[in-house]
Amino acid sequence: MFWEKKLSQWVDEVRTKSNLPARLVLWDGQKHDFGQFTEPQVTLKVNSASAMPLLLDPSLDNLGEAYVKGKIDIEGKLSDVINIGYSLARSTVTSTSKLARVTRYFNHTKASDKKAIQYHYDVSNDFYKLWLDENMVYSCAYFENGDEDLATAQLKKIDHILRKIQVQPGQRLLDIGCGWGALVLRAARKFGARCVGVTLSQNQFDLATERVKAAGLEDKIEIRLQDYRDLEGQFDRITSVGMFEHVGRKNLPGYFRKMHDLLAEDGVAMNHGITSSDADSGETSLGGGEFIDRFVFPAGELPHISLVLDAMQRGGIEALDIESLRRHYARTLDIWTENFEAKADQARKLVDDQKFRIWRVYLAGCSYAFEHDDVSIYQVVCRRAGRSAKTLPWSRRYIYDTPL
Repeated sequence: MFWEKKLSQWVDEVRTKSNLPARLVLWDGQKHDFGQFTEPQVTLKVNSASAMPLLLDPSLDNLGEAYVKGKIDIEGKLSDVINIGYSLARSTVTSTSKLARVTRYFNHTKASDKKAIQYHYDVSNDFYKLWLDENMVYSCAYFENGDEDLATAQLKKIDHILRKIQVQPGQRLLDIGCGWGALVLRAARKFGARCVGVTLSQNQFDLATERVKAAGLEDKIEIRLQDYRDLEGQFDRITSVGMFEHVGRKNLPGYFRKMHDLLAEDGVAMNHGITSSDADSGETSLGGGEFIDRFVFPAGELPHISLVLDAMQRGGIEALDIESLRRHYARTLDIWTENFEAKADQARKLVDDQKFRIWRVYLAGCSYAFEHDDVSIYQVVCRRAGRSAKTLPWSRRYIYDTPL
């Protein structure tokens, strides 16, 4: 068959270029080694000939599709599997569209954004509980010393944010994309803020509302199932954590203009979000961005930090403090991946096989991407532009004066 010759050529090419500790086993028992080794670190088992077109064009998108659709199975430590996947893609993909960091744009309406959010976040609350911390914080943690457990690092992240924006008792705080409510619960309970949290996820809204009631904080926290574009009023403090990735690059100036309009004259805001490491805001190369769009985050768009700052200024917002948390997200994702693997049997009972496979490679793949600077993440403290310099702190010491 045609693919048999092409398969042999591909394996020989990979073996010569990369010498990978991986073995390919076909449905008929044939074995092909991608390198010289005693025992393979990773074994790719091909279940049928229908997988061959995807394997012979091994972009991350195609390899991912073959796995999540059950056309191939993979044996080996998950971090090794991801390393091999990247190596296969890097050594053999030649298509310009796959190698380039393509900048794609999506149409973002209130209806389409709500559908995309619910696709990702409404898998099931029990599913997320398996591998997140006890407070269900689904964003980058903050490892102040590097040896914290996940729950501690997530609380430190929330406190780090709230100290950066100098939340005071009685201030009105808005959390755009509030998730399951961890930040507003902390802001109300520890800092005495009066909070509004908004989400487009029905599951998040339901559980966050329950958690607020259980904490006895209904007089201080309101959870809304609401699009940020429909918000009115003004707030002393605004946080947006892991939400603006869904806004769309072209919509960022409008997003920050809305933040400007919602922020009190002397208010302070924090935008915490994943960014592209490509100066032109291109998605991850080798087909990784296509896989995430098709299977994980529909219509997600990552801007470069330079575009974020440009959009802020165009939206009437001044950036005051910028901090990269890339190392922190790589560590967070490592822990999530470890938790997911440890609870794999339980996860399989909560979602179908394809969803399980998607999340398995997504979490581990993202850890690799943050570790190797394919993507990054920044916290940006900001406020309305045009205010007096005399209202700014002299240094960043205030953030660290009190231990987290």
